[in-house]
Amino acid sequence: MATVDMTMPRWGAQMDEGTLTRWLCAVGDAVVAGGVVCEVETEKVNAEVESPASGTLVEILVTPGTTVPVGTPIARIEETS
Repeated sequence: MATVDMTMPRWGAQMDEGTLTRWLCAVGDAVVAGGVVCEVETEKVNAEVESPASGTLVEILVTPGTTVPVGTPIARIEETS
C-alpha cells in the first residue's frame, strides 16, 4: 500500500505558513479523500484541511499550535487498495 503525505496547503499567493489548530481525526482513524482531517489558521483565514486520499491516518507529524511553512508534511495516510 502507498503512503501519501498530507501537506500544509496554500490558500493564497501571499500565504507562506499556517498554524495547525486542531486535529479532527486520530492516528488509526479511517479517512476519505475530501473529508476534513484538521483545522489550520493563517493571517487571513481559519480553514478546514481535507484528506488528499482515502485510507488510514497512520502518522501525525505536526502538533496543534505549531506553525509550519506551506508544503510541509503534516500527516501521513496509508491508502486503501
